[in-house]
Amino acid sequence: MEWVDRLNAAIRYIEEHLTDEIDYEQLGQIACCSSYHFQRMFGYLAGVTLSEYIRKRRMSLAAVDLQNGNEKIIDIAQKYGYSSPTAFNRAFQSVHGIAPSAVQSGITLTSFPAMTFTLSIKGEIEMNYRIETKAAFRIVGISVPIAKEMEKNFAAIPEKWDAAAHDGTIERLVFLNDVEPEGILGLCVTDDENWRYYIATASTQKKEELEEYFVPAAQWAIFEGSGSVQSLQELEQRVLTEWLPSSGYEYGNAPDIEVYYELNPEHARYAFWIPVVKK
Repeated sequence: MEWVDRLNAAIRYIEEHLTDEIDYEQLGQIACCSSYHFQRMFGYLAGVTLSEYIRKRRMSLAAVDLQNGNEKIIDIAQKYGYSSPTAFNRAFQSVHGIAPSAVQSGITLTSFPAMTFTLSIKGEIEMNYRIETKAAFRIVGISVPIAKEMEKNFAAIPEKWDAAAHDGTIERLVFLNDVEPEGILGLCVTDDENWRYYIATASTQKKEELEEYFVPAAQWAIFEGSGSVQSLQELEQRVLTEWLPSSGYEYGNAPDIEVYYELNPEHARYAFWIPVVKK
């Protein structure tokens, strides 16, 4: 239950700061992982992104304030962190379907209560994995910045993959792969303020036109599979929401890594590496 307790502690922090700036790094610290990993787990478990959940909670409370009729719209907007009335109006309409100025007695609004996480044991589908300790290794490739709010990356990362496939970058990376792990890698690096997503390969070769990054030595839980890219995403979701909470491990200080042995959108062979440490 420790993992569930951490998630609920993070929810309590959000509730206590809905009228303040919510520190995503603090949320990660409460959950004992990086803010990036927390946002991924939250999205898989809640079915909405963290930023969307916060927006819905704030607009739910804003609707109550508007119905009370004791505050001006501009004051309520500022109360929930919107310096622009236009931005507040857009956020409010996205949740309730009407403008803040249209709120009055008898109007139907939408309420989004605070979430509470509970432990649900599934396990009807087996998951095969292995734990391996690996030395540090060097990767070369290309990268794109990762936004601190996850939903902002939903377009940028697929676009980078598409560009790499069409401009010959993927083909060049295949020929540069001369050390393990074998294949094309996708990894999110969030170990400093400059968050980046890399499309790369493990290599000892020098190429000035490519970026390099050294993956730290770590212990990894490795899950393998095959199928579409969507099936890899489904595997990642199961690892984070089913395996990790009951595994006796927690997130280690290294990137998640997608390893593509065969990079085919519909018939890929892949592995998902998650850094772990014993609790």
